[in-house]
Amino acid sequence: MSTIHGVKLYKRGNQQSMPLIRLNSNEQLELRFDDLDPNIKNYYYTYILCDANWQPADISPFEYIKGFQQERFSDYQVSSISQTNYIHYFAMLPNKDCTPSKSGNYLLKVYLDGDTSQLAFTKRFFIVNNKVSIVGSIMQPYDNSLTLTHQKLQFTVNTGDLNDPNPVQQLKVVAVQNYKWDEGRYNLQPAFIRDNSIEYDGERDCIFESGKEYRYADLRSSTFLSYSVDKANREVLPNELYLKVDGNRIKMQYSYYTDFNGWMILGSDDVPTKWWSSDYANVTFRYFAGGGQPLVGKDVYLVGELTGNHFDDNSKMTFNPNNGIYEKTLLLKQGIYSYNYATKDVANTEAPSSFAFTEGNYWETENDYTVLVYYHSYSSRNDELVGVGTLNSRTSRGGF
Repeated sequence: MSTIHGVKLYKRGNQQSMPLIRLNSNEQLELRFDDLDPNIKNYYYTYILCDANWQPADISPFEYIKGFQQERFSDYQVSSISQTNYIHYFAMLPNKDCTPSKSGNYLLKVYLDGDTSQLAFTKRFFIVNNKVSIVGSIMQPYDNSLTLTHQKLQFTVNTGDLNDPNPVQQLKVVAVQNYKWDEGRYNLQPAFIRDNSIEYDGERDCIFESGKEYRYADLRSSTFLSYSVDKANREVLPNELYLKVDGNRIKMQYSYYTDFNGWMILGSDDVPTKWWSSDYANVTFRYFAGGGQPLVGKDVYLVGELTGNHFDDNSKMTFNPNNGIYEKTLLLKQGIYSYNYATKDVANTEAPSSFAFTEGNYWETENDYTVLVYYHSYSSRNDELVGVGTLNSRTSRGGF
């Protein structure tokens, strides 16, 4: 829905966290979103169990949801202080009245008036039942053409608690860089099997572009312009903010600094209640590719949680021939936004995105990698999530 903004789903209390909880635990996820229509509405939510490739599982909701099949949002707050009017809705998931009973991939569906056809938005989350352990490292590829620009993910899955003498055929393994699920490596195949240890050699199918540390825009204050902002128009509502022009970083020397790996952290320095007092602004991101001309055969995209890490019309930038700059305007709530620019081939939209023409790739870059292991037993009709491991390219480097 066009009036829905500021959607966040994360592990309770940590905005920079993957929405993952353990099966049958007391852990919860925190869901928050704003409706810029100031009329209070009846929003509901439900869960859809999916397989490892995010297709709905062939199983009735009665078999994986304990309690009611849908729940109504009972907690909301009318915005105050902010110049933009909105209703802030929030919930802690799951609750005792509507709880997933199986591990796996889940799609959270939020919709109006108990009618699933009136869909507001969807969000992915995960429930794990730990039965395998995952260890690994991030290394430089052996291929000389990739050694200085790419990172190789190498890991081992220990299946000791699965109670299956030959689980390899029932396992599905997925690897993702910086939570970009659309470009994850799915259905990875093992290189070696040694007793209960299954080894995955990244040289074959787990080599990723390194990119650069994420850029960021600090939009927490509506009173003072941060270093990120070039100018502001306060004469219109919502206000208009124009970020400083981001340049091409291909030839820039690599420099490490702490970044947020694409997360957005909503909040404001100006108000005591950030969730319903923070304001909105139309924020224009600007990217100069060099030479004042568009990149031939390439589309440029804004990458990060602010665009859902999707490559679609919401993240695709438009080249402005009047100033030779790519531009994209998004309606954003106050907070810190980390992002990068990536390209995709115009002629081959199925090809993966690349930082090679916008950011540059340096093997030293700090990135998060997530490995997910699914198990589909002979007697089951769904992919059970049995292990999740997170590796960081600075703290999990082989040889360091």
